[in-house]
Amino acid sequence: MAVRKAGRIVAAVAATALVAGGAAACGPEDLTGGGGSDDKGASASESASTGGPAAKQPPAGTDALAKVPASVKGGVITVGDPKAGHTVKLYEDARCPICKKFEETGAQALVKPVAEGKVKVEYTLASFLDKNLGGSGSVNAANALRASVDAGKFPQFHAAVFANQPERETDDAFTPAFLLKIADNVDGLRGAAFDKAVKKGSYKGWVGEAMQAFTDDGMQGTPTVVIDGKKAESGSLFDQGAFAKELRASGIS
Repeated sequence: MAVRKAGRIVAAVAATALVAGGAAACGPEDLTGGGGSDDKGASASESASTGGPAAKQPPAGTDALAKVPASVKGGVITVGDPKAGHTVKLYEDARCPICKKFEETGAQALVKPVAEGKVKVEYTLASFLDKNLGGSGSVNAANALRASVDAGKFPQFHAAVFANQPERETDDAFTPAFLLKIADNVDGLRGAAFDKAVKKGSYKGWVGEAMQAFTDDGMQGTPTVVIDGKKAESGSLFDQGAFAKELRASGIS
């Protein structure tokens, strides 16, 4: 996928423009602050920490992945049969609105082949948007997502996190309190170990390892999708049919 660096832009405008464009990406140099001090963003964060908005349910389609194994090796989370004949590498940041767009559209074409054991997906969770925008939402979300692997609920929680991404990229909404509220919508996820990991940031060391893996792989933006070693075309990512066609071209159906 061709990825561009957005440069110095205003966050509220950037999120809208990037989604509308469909072929752009969030990059480590999108912003250099500013957004993190936005008064409305601070209010949203404070609201989330005191209860926040009602958490949305994850897409129903993720139920098909309920029995799919997830594992961790280094800074990467793998979902699917480890012996699957195809590998899709996915690089995301939880606060990236373009990642949410991909999850709602093109990524849905992966559900069936992953559930059937034909492909495994390797997730590398970046957290550069905290530096760009201020706050700690990306780190908090990645920490909670890592904890959900131990609870056997990563695919469902991953879908739920993106379903509950705030409308404004600058809103630092992914507080531990709001992440636990999101987790309430994933059956069987809440428990003493998961809750403690989310509240205490038990996997923040791993979050740093995941960010280093993102950098070491030479990634410059999210979402980036690599199918069996080849970057997916950016134009296919935001349409389920188009991305399914690209998967089929790699032998994945």
